[in-house]
Amino acid sequence: MSQTETLKPKQHFEILDGLRGIAAVAIVIFHFMEIIHPPNENFIAHGFLAVDFFFCLSGFVIAYAYHDRIGKMKLTDFFKLRLIRLHPLVVFGSVLGLLAFLFDPFGGHPETYETGKLILIFLASVFLIPFPVMADRYFNIFGLNAPGWSLFWEYVANIFYALFLYKLSRRSLFVLTILAAAGICFVSQRAGGSLMGGWSGETFWDGFGRISYSLLAGMLIYRSNWIIKSKLGFIGLSVLLLLAFVLPFSDFNWLTEPLVVVFYFPLLIVLGAGATLAPRFKKLCIFFGKISYPLYMTHYAAMWIFANYYTKYKPETPQLTFVIITGTIFLVGIAYLTMVFYDIPIRKYLTDRRKKD
Repeated sequence: MSQTETLKPKQHFEILDGLRGIAAVAIVIFHFMEIIHPPNENFIAHGFLAVDFFFCLSGFVIAYAYHDRIGKMKLTDFFKLRLIRLHPLVVFGSVLGLLAFLFDPFGGHPETYETGKLILIFLASVFLIPFPVMADRYFNIFGLNAPGWSLFWEYVANIFYALFLYKLSRRSLFVLTILAAAGICFVSQRAGGSLMGGWSGETFWDGFGRISYSLLAGMLIYRSNWIIKSKLGFIGLSVLLLLAFVLPFSDFNWLTEPLVVVFYFPLLIVLGAGATLAPRFKKLCIFFGKISYPLYMTHYAAMWIFANYYTKYKPETPQLTFVIITGTIFLVGIAYLTMVFYDIPIRKYLTDRRKKD
């Protein structure tokens, strides 16, 4: 089947949007749960792999959106488009993180940081400059908004894509993807059997390994037209995606995690791109797709507050269950409001200005 037949002109892959939303909700629940339980007692212990799914999806989407037109664009136009798409929420997430740090009702010690240092930490967060100096936050490379680490690598990947990746032949892309797969296995082995790195100063380069493979795999799926028509639908694929996150944490992580990232996630994207969406799920998928990025970039401020609440009060399981369920729903609501009243208007304003220039 030819590419033009399979991929109609800039059609929208609503099921993939929906799966992105499922992954974003999973990572919120994972971040709640990891504060309470060690990995071997956490029912969603592999929720952090949602980031690798995001990276793979990002590779597919960026190739789909730009492969046939980036050669005709100025580099500056490409980077402006990506900044408009991604950066408003980087700024907003940093502001939320700073406010949560300063006004945490359950503790935290902002007074231990000099004003000058705090300003530097904030500016580093806004401009995505790795700055792992907050010891009380496990030396996150972005202490005010932890998920910024993956956006840092997303930007690096975008630069590589615009400079040379889009020019690669399919064969070269395939070879590079195989090498990056070996890199993922190395990262897992070096980290003692887990891919949960990239977010801290100590594990900084693990982020490079994680995005390298997944982004290239996503690009390769698009360039090779690996799309399998299936009747799985949104619910079936959501269940398959969630299975990866609830995979038990075990002594075999060194094998299971690379297998999930190298084979399983790309397969889900191959199936998701060719799946048929039942009309009744269309609105849900569109909603999930739209709130996924705002949710990812705004939720972590609440996690530090939750961690201090948990440390201070040590609530019992029923209370924790209630807090996590209502907290997740609340954060989805915040993400929606952020999207409607901040992200969409800001991006529209910046897009209009770019068109006038």
